[in-house]
Amino acid sequence: MHLHTLEVRQTALSLLRSGVRNAEVARRLDVPVGTVGYWKHLDRATRGECPGRGARDCARCHGLPLDHAAYAYLLGLYLGDGHISKYSGHRTYSLMITLDDRWPGVQDDAEAALRRVFPEHSTCRVGVKGAHNIKVYSNHLPCLFPQHGPGRKHERRIALEPWQQEIVDAFPWEFVRGLIHSDGCRTTNWTVRNGRRYEYPRYWFTNVSDDIRKLFTDTLDRLGVVWTNCTRHGKPYNVSVARKASVALMDAHVGPKH
Repeated sequence: MHLHTLEVRQTALSLLRSGVRNAEVARRLDVPVGTVGYWKHLDRATRGECPGRGARDCARCHGLPLDHAAYAYLLGLYLGDGHISKYSGHRTYSLMITLDDRWPGVQDDAEAALRRVFPEHSTCRVGVKGAHNIKVYSNHLPCLFPQHGPGRKHERRIALEPWQQEIVDAFPWEFVRGLIHSDGCRTTNWTVRNGRRYEYPRYWFTNVSDDIRKLFTDTLDRLGVVWTNCTRHGKPYNVSVARKASVALMDAHVGPKH
């Protein structure tokens, strides 16, 4: 990843504060537009000027409408590859979802879900080696994602609150799709039968957290998807969906990453 000097960053911030658009700043300084957007967000967060600061814009605190389908998908992404943080000196929280560049469509879906769940807030993408961090800033992130806490997810208990479970029950496929798009995949396996090579599709979900895997498999159970737990090297981190009818269900509602 290319590192930009402090002088370049300060020049960019000066231009941004004067009203120059992100794309123009990126063009002048030969910096990726996503990086410029990230600098702008950090600058506004540090100065307490993030969009929606102080506003009544939280679905949980202020009773505003919440796009349940988008939230169910975003919840799956967050439990897989999401991270909420509040760095020293910042006045607001950030949600960052790290997604592989091999699947640009998943990155698009993630950013679209962020915009639907946080319609009053801006989003940005920050490039890292082989991936992009999809980000949004809001003081109300812990309200919408109460699973946030100190330490890694697999080192603490992860359970949905009743209102979250109601959303997942109403939009289970969106929740499953978010989990697969973050920590899952669709692959083609093969075996030999009667001397001939036989190929078949399989879905995998891999997560170190026992609680998150159980949320995934409990949802599959309610959807009628047959799954098996695959233990490798003594670690039961992998969930497999390989039966033909169950794969067909997954294909109809989730599909391969794109």
